[in-house]
Amino acid sequence: MTNTAIDTNQATVAGSDGVSLDFAQNLVELIDPDTLAGLAAAAREQAADGGLKLLGADGLLVPITKAVLEAALTAELDEHLAAASGANRANGTRRKTLRTEIGPVAVNVPRDRAGTFAPAVVGKRSRRTSGIDEMVISLVAKGLTTGEVAAHLHEVFGVEASKDTVSAITDRVLETMAEWRSRPLDEVYPVVFCDAIHVKVRDGKVANKAVYVALGVDVDGCRDILGLWVGE
Repeated sequence: MTNTAIDTNQATVAGSDGVSLDFAQNLVELIDPDTLAGLAAAAREQAADGGLKLLGADGLLVPITKAVLEAALTAELDEHLAAASGANRANGTRRKTLRTEIGPVAVNVPRDRAGTFAPAVVGKRSRRTSGIDEMVISLVAKGLTTGEVAAHLHEVFGVEASKDTVSAITDRVLETMAEWRSRPLDEVYPVVFCDAIHVKVRDGKVANKAVYVALGVDVDGCRDILGLWVGE
């Protein structure tokens, strides 16, 4: 890796495990050209042996993702230490394996002496990227069981995820839905639209069911979904 600095004035971290487009472009510039040349050579060797793998533990995207994540973490630590005005310093790294949508990625997360560094790109207690959670929710919504989802993640991406992990991800969605259902509504909606969409629902077997939607328009002209009801 090179020692090129990131322009943090133009870099905005977006969310707990992602970066903005500008920040991502800056990070890509940090990857050493020799590293990229080595990856390209490895890709040619894989292609010569019968095919190039992009995803999975030995896929081409894994080392690229590792390099970008570690560059982001180093940049975050440098900024954190600069704000401490010399009262804190770097203290080695710790290894963490992330479950990502391209496969497992092992990254070296830098630490600080004071233990106050809390990276945004890779959270302290995070073991999965948001892409994995979104994929699990999508597969479950399509009618796959927790076991089928776990098997799919392992077969396609080389990601180990137990049935309990898949259930924990979907349970968080149910908690969010419960909070949404109990949220306060306006006393008056001048206009209310009622409609229905048909979705596949697993209830012993996968079947098409109608989901009725009530959409209200408040006095300011803003739309709000008042409720969803599953019919036969």
